[in-house]
Amino acid sequence: MTSPPKDPNSEQIDREKRRCEQLRANLARRKHQSRSRRSGNADERDEGIVASTKNASTSSREES
Repeated sequence: MTSPPKDPNSEQIDREKRRCEQLRANLARRKHQSRSRRSGNADERDEGIVASTKNASTSSREES
């Protein structure tokens, strides 16, 4: 009354199909996340070397 065991090759194929579906879903999520991050306006803040060369008292007033 038990069902016959599946062919090992069919189990491997099923596993591969599930893995491919999961990878596609993951890729779609990552693409969506990347697009949503790019959709905003460019950041206008000074950063890096330019920011470090400005007067420190000016930057401390801007942050407060």
